[in-house]
Amino acid sequence: MSSREKILFSLAILLMFSMLLFILFGDSGLADLRLLKMERDRLIEKNDKRAQDNLLLYREIDRLKNDLQYIENVARQELGMIGKDEVVVKINDSSGKSK
Repeated sequence: MSSREKILFSLAILLMFSMLLFILFGDSGLADLRLLKMERDRLIEKNDKRAQDNLLLYREIDRLKNDLQYIENVARQELGMIGKDEVVVKINDSSGKSK
């Protein structure tokens, strides 16, 4: 091989190596592709979680619209309400002992 052919061959190898580095680490390279896939998987999981939350909320809305016993239960627990014929009895612990 002549020196000119050696130089051209070296330049060709250098060009191929730089193209390989660009493919691996460039803006649209394999490293970026891996990060995008990880982000996509995270978003898919987040979307599935939101879909489950939406289903639970839909079921609760349906029960609040149609299930009188559930409405009564929510009113008792969250609002502290009592039934029509019920009486609230409060017991004071006068012994002074704390548990």
